[in-house]
Amino acid sequence: MTQPNDPNQQPPHANQQPYPGGQQPYPQPSGYGFPGTPPPPPAKKRRFLKFAGFGCAGVLGLVVLIAALSASGDDSDDGGNTAADTSVSASAGAKEKGPDAKRKESEQGGGPVKVTAERAEFSKSILADGSDYTSVRVTVVNDGDDEVNVNPLYFTITDTDGTKHTVELGVDEEQIDTVDLAPGENISGTVTGKGTFTPKYVTYTDGLLGDPVRVDVS
Repeated sequence: MTQPNDPNQQPPHANQQPYPGGQQPYPQPSGYGFPGTPPPPPAKKRRFLKFAGFGCAGVLGLVVLIAALSASGDDSDDGGNTAADTSVSASAGAKEKGPDAKRKESEQGGGPVKVTAERAEFSKSILADGSDYTSVRVTVVNDGDDEVNVNPLYFTITDTDGTKHTVELGVDEEQIDTVDLAPGENISGTVTGKGTFTPKYVTYTDGLLGDPVRVDVS
C-alpha cells in the first residue's frame, strides 16, 4: 500500500513528453464555441451579394438605355413638329398669295379694271357754291370680261395728310358720267372734293362693295 508522501511514488504525468519544440497549444479564442456566440457568416451570402451587385448594374444599364431611347424619340418628335411648322408656314404663304395678293394687285390697278388719275383744274358748275374745291381727272378702262359700273360716288380722294375726301356731285362741269362700261370700253372725267388740298391717290370701288382699285395721282 502506498503511503502518502512516499518517495517512490511518481508525480502525476511524470512520464508525459513536453510539447514539441517547447510550443504551447494555441489558445482558443475567448467565447468561441460557447452558447450564444454567432457562427461565422456562411460563404453563400457573399455569393448572393455578388449576384445582387450584377443585378443592380443590369437595372442601371436598362435605365440608361430607356433614357437614350426617350431622348431619340423626342428628337424625332421635334423633327415632326418642324416639318409640320414648315407645312403650316407654306400654307400660310399660299393663303397670303391668294385673296390678299389679288386685293393688293387690284389696289394697284392690275386687275380687270384699270384706273389712272391726274390733277386737273376745277371747272365750276352752276351747282357749286362759293367754297373751294379740288378736282382730279380719272380714266377708267374695262379690261375684263364683265361689265363695269362707273359712278362718281364710287370714288374717294385721299390727300397728302391722309385725309379722305368724298366726291361732291355736280360741282365740276367735267364730272365723270354714270355709265356701264362693256369689256374694252373706257371713260374719263373729273371727281371733286370740297376744300383746297393736295390729292395723293384716288380709290375706285366697283359697286361700292367690290374690290377697291387705288392709284396715285400724277
